[in-house]
Amino acid sequence: MVLANLRQDSVLALRNLWRSPTRSGLALLTIVGGIVAYVLAAGFIDWVLLSMRDYQIYAQLGHFQISHEGYAEKGGADPYRFLIPPNNQALDALLKRPEIVAVAPRLALSGLVSLGDKTIGFLAEGVDPVREEPISRRMDIRSGENLRTADQKAVLLGEGLAAALEAKVGDHVILLTKTIKGSQNAVEFVVAGTFSTSVKAYDDAFLRLPINSARQLVRTESATTYIGVLRDTDATDEVVAALRPPLKVMGLSISAWHERADFYHKTVALFSKQVGVIRFIIALIIVLSVTNTLSMSVAERTSEIGTSLAIGSRRSDVLRMFLTEGVVLGIVGGILGLSLGALLATLISSIGIPMPAPPGMAHGYVGEIRFSWPVAIDAFVLAGITTLAASVLPAWRASRMNIVDALRQGR
Repeated sequence: MVLANLRQDSVLALRNLWRSPTRSGLALLTIVGGIVAYVLAAGFIDWVLLSMRDYQIYAQLGHFQISHEGYAEKGGADPYRFLIPPNNQALDALLKRPEIVAVAPRLALSGLVSLGDKTIGFLAEGVDPVREEPISRRMDIRSGENLRTADQKAVLLGEGLAAALEAKVGDHVILLTKTIKGSQNAVEFVVAGTFSTSVKAYDDAFLRLPINSARQLVRTESATTYIGVLRDTDATDEVVAALRPPLKVMGLSISAWHERADFYHKTVALFSKQVGVIRFIIALIIVLSVTNTLSMSVAERTSEIGTSLAIGSRRSDVLRMFLTEGVVLGIVGGILGLSLGALLATLISSIGIPMPAPPGMAHGYVGEIRFSWPVAIDAFVLAGITTLAASVLPAWRASRMNIVDALRQGR
């Protein structure tokens, strides 16, 4: 019974809207345009945030980081106080979970890098290139090639650091650093290539070298951190929560990627506010357009409304009729807007959106528009809620009409 009444109301609403095709078409065009604009804007921002998240995970942080307790707070000044010894069987067994794809050790170090008469301070990470492959797959190699083996006598320079040194692929540089005993040690390396990340400040100071070469340089077999990646990013918090208690017993701590991605969180907060402003502007335009359309429809159908009330129609029926017309406009506009938005998003993404380098980055990028279910649902809800809200005032006025005055206007 309810479905039959709903179907009858919807058919009647479509017929009433069709009585003024030009006015209804303009309102529908406004809704479709607003939904398309929202889908494209929200889809682009969604793509930017997803790309930034993946870059943070698969180029720098991994899904989680394991370190000695206290390393996050004090390790920057003296990382060798918080080394994790090698061949930790308990740790290796703990990390053999089905959700974990790969885990790799890293050794943090710092010192001076020299090429010719140029000497610059650096920060570095010793990495295992083989075990790091699934972890650092989004690393952007700008020239040369990535590191290949853990014993390779080569370094990968940040693009800004390479520019400051005027280093090219194949050049030989000397790394001077302090060993864990406090003495000085220097080793010569060949420049295998240069890399770029999403943070220019990182590229200006960092270099990477094979972990065995890094261990030889600082004379240790240990690591400062272990970086891991999972099969599913959404499972990060669950895995971290499960690993935290047994790691604490070992004197180790674990942190999820989002606990260290401060810049990412600030970007999400900024873009979320921008999406909110866009949503508000589109909602305002749709509300004004649909309110105007239904108000004019009420004015033109005054005598008809009076007649309906005079022959026994309830005021709630009149209210429901105009509310249904607004909702039908929203549903039709939402469907058309989502269809056109999805088509345009696919077309634009296939072409690409050339973007200049944002603040803090050295290079621009080619953007895309990500059409996802959350964006689609949000856009459709936006169309439905705004048109329903726009229908309330005209529908209320129609249902509150004085029957005599409404019938007199038709004479």
